[in-house]
Amino acid sequence: MGRARVVRKTWPSLWPLGSAPARRSRPVPEQPPLLRRAAVRAERTVRGSRMSSHSHISAVLVVFMALAVGAGAELLTEKSCDVVGDESTESQMEKALLKKLEPLSQIRFNTTVEIGTTENYAYHFRVCREVNSSLHDFAGVVQMDRQSGKTTVIGRINETQVFNGSDWIMLIYKGGDSYGRHCSGEKRRAVIMISCKRGITASSFSIISEEREKEQDCFYLFEMDSSVACPVEDSHLSTGSILLITFSSVIAVYIIGGFLYQRLIVGAKGMEQFPHFAFWQDLGNLVADGCDFVCRSKKSNVNVQH
Repeated sequence: MGRARVVRKTWPSLWPLGSAPARRSRPVPEQPPLLRRAAVRAERTVRGSRMSSHSHISAVLVVFMALAVGAGAELLTEKSCDVVGDESTESQMEKALLKKLEPLSQIRFNTTVEIGTTENYAYHFRVCREVNSSLHDFAGVVQMDRQSGKTTVIGRINETQVFNGSDWIMLIYKGGDSYGRHCSGEKRRAVIMISCKRGITASSFSIISEEREKEQDCFYLFEMDSSVACPVEDSHLSTGSILLITFSSVIAVYIIGGFLYQRLIVGAKGMEQFPHFAFWQDLGNLVADGCDFVCRSKKSNVNVQH
């Protein structure tokens, strides 16, 4: 008995050759309005938190930059003279004199002195400023040994005294480095005599002497010339000169202004351009008539009979 054969038929393709059935996109289910609004709010909240974090970081950076700039400006600002005593007890006259010395604050003064072969010093001085602002030691006058390189502070600007006379200003820096064997070990001080010399901002800075053979009140004496110590020059014009200058100025303004007005506004020509010409002409005639009446000795019109 033979086996039965199973014949499989291949069904022809229902699609065209080389094509495939198109897949249908599944529709996205529409979110309910409540969920949609919640999603939008959540997205806005995330964006706002990001922006706020960026704003916070920017604000912190701005604050740090401002602090850095302020610190740098404080370092660049040089210290100035501080009068001895509390701020409430400082003399107004001393403050006025320090303001008068302000034009000298940007100048550095130097001088040298050599005594024999053992002492050779250089002195550096600034008016109400530190000699070396990087040290922050308030040193206004510094002595430097040119042989050993040792520096000694003679006086400091945070202990300043100042007073003046008719044509001089005395500037004193106290609180320098202490003496060793001299002057009972007290602190050094510098006395700078600024004398009047007109036409010169500053010149001739030099050391006069060092007084250190006393028990106390020792000092270094310096001198210099400057126009800031000179008194204000009074005007040499007399009252009559001032009145004459004022009167001449008024006459000049009257003539020039009147001439321009008559010519440009009124349109006058010739002598009519002179301001108030008719008035001055009549005044001149009256003066001439009066002079003729007073000065003549006989009548001008006399009929001579033969």
